[in-house]
Amino acid sequence: MTEKFLHYLWRMKLLQHNSLQTTDGEKIFIIHAGEYNTDAGPDFLQAKIRIGDTLWAGNVEIHVRASDWNLHRHQQDKAYDNIVLHAVYEQDMPIAREDGSVIPCLELKDHVDVSIYSQYQALMLSTTSIPCAQQLHNVPPIIISQWLHRLLIERMEEKTLPVLHELQENQRNWEETFYRFLAMAFGNSVNSAPFYLLARSLPVKVLAKHKNNLFQLEALLFGTAGFLGETYADDYPNELKKEFSFLRMKYGLQPLKHHTWKFLRLRPANFPSLRIAQFAQLIHKSSHLFSQLLTITGTDNFIACFETAASSYWNDHYRFDKKSVMHKKAMGRSSIESLTINTVVPFLFIYGKFRDEHQYCDRALLLLDDLRPEKNKVSAHWAALGIHARSAYESQALLQLHTNYCRQFRCLECSIGHRILNHGLTSLTSAENKLPKTS
Repeated sequence: MTEKFLHYLWRMKLLQHNSLQTTDGEKIFIIHAGEYNTDAGPDFLQAKIRIGDTLWAGNVEIHVRASDWNLHRHQQDKAYDNIVLHAVYEQDMPIAREDGSVIPCLELKDHVDVSIYSQYQALMLSTTSIPCAQQLHNVPPIIISQWLHRLLIERMEEKTLPVLHELQENQRNWEETFYRFLAMAFGNSVNSAPFYLLARSLPVKVLAKHKNNLFQLEALLFGTAGFLGETYADDYPNELKKEFSFLRMKYGLQPLKHHTWKFLRLRPANFPSLRIAQFAQLIHKSSHLFSQLLTITGTDNFIACFETAASSYWNDHYRFDKKSVMHKKAMGRSSIESLTINTVVPFLFIYGKFRDEHQYCDRALLLLDDLRPEKNKVSAHWAALGIHARSAYESQALLQLHTNYCRQFRCLECSIGHRILNHGLTSLTSAENKLPKTS
């Protein structure tokens, strides 16, 4: 038995409520189970419970054994003075308040549905990355659809904190903040950190002064990134070095270490040298990009904002001094969609929440719903189980489900897991169909 499972039973009102009574024989009637507390302090707050003839209003603490109260040192914590009921799977000792009065105790082991616990065990012992994989086909599509909607909003909310932290550092400058996160997106997962350092070292207001001169933008970006400290044979990087030596002194720029950037096992199209060149081109053709995005509607218009190609030198290069097959190095549609999904959409959503202008939140969600679903290992795994994402809206929600729930075995907090636990969808053997001992 686990405390987490007992919390679930109490929170979802799944205890068998016939003849509830304290270990002293007083009848218990639960009027309000209380608000589930995931922070420090009692497990459930502001509960209302009738014990005997007395109506109590206060907090409820839940343990596997009553003695866990002392093990967790609650007797030394004033936050537990207002406990009106101690619900335990097994009472192995009475528990008293600091003033000596005994806390009413409800022993739960005779009120737990055996089948629900067995189903829970089956999920927790699953060896697959999606614990309910074998039962998923039995869950009604409406349950999955509604849960995915909630997960998508949860995913957007999770992205809020780092953006707001960066926004505070930038004195609420949305353009600068968006520029930093956009830079990270250009780096993908492998080079997002050095791209972020580059953006911090080279403020967008500096780039804005040179936005009409692509060569100077490239000199600033490549120089600050640390790429111009090497010796090159080609004229182009050497000309960039000369330009940067002047700009570096003018703005007091401190280049990053060249080894910060990763090339190993990357496709050439994702080499940071090429990405920086494309980033320079985007800044060259854009003006107040985030403000511009706030006025745009329509998916194709968002995509068009990021359609950009590196300058002519890169037509036959992926790195300085290294020739490649001649072709224009433009951002691909899939790269732009990924950038839109992971940066543009969250920023629109967060901006709407921050400003209490929900039309931007709605626009962000509509944009996700209109974009193609992402193709990755997670989406392929869901598709193999019959859950096919029809849009980026759903692929993002499925990613949230897999990362934050399935991989962490948070089945008790998942609507799909709840459905399985309460509708007998988990196959069981008769040997599993019994309650555990606590010893």
